[in-house]
Amino acid sequence: MSLFKTRKPRGFHHPYMYVDERKDKLKAIEERAKRELGMLPPKEFDPEDFRGTFVKATKHLRRRKESGRKPMKFGVALIIIGILLFIWHFLMTGSFRF
Repeated sequence: MSLFKTRKPRGFHHPYMYVDERKDKLKAIEERAKRELGMLPPKEFDPEDFRGTFVKATKHLRRRKESGRKPMKFGVALIIIGILLFIWHFLMTGSFRF
């Protein structure tokens, strides 16, 4: 067991028992077809329909979202750049002694 790397607990996944996803998808397909044929009035614009479509379309972003990784914060990036510039300065000026 490592002191600095603690294991994360297993994720919780609960499949619904009484929900038929296939039936819901078929119902949505039928409704869309009826709207295209003009049998139903057009659906109102809902911005929630577009939420997550870009992430679902790209493999990289989908994997990142599923893994739960957070992007690097701006402050951390500035600190790293500052340290690298500090090291570069001392390497270029030669003002260090061994």
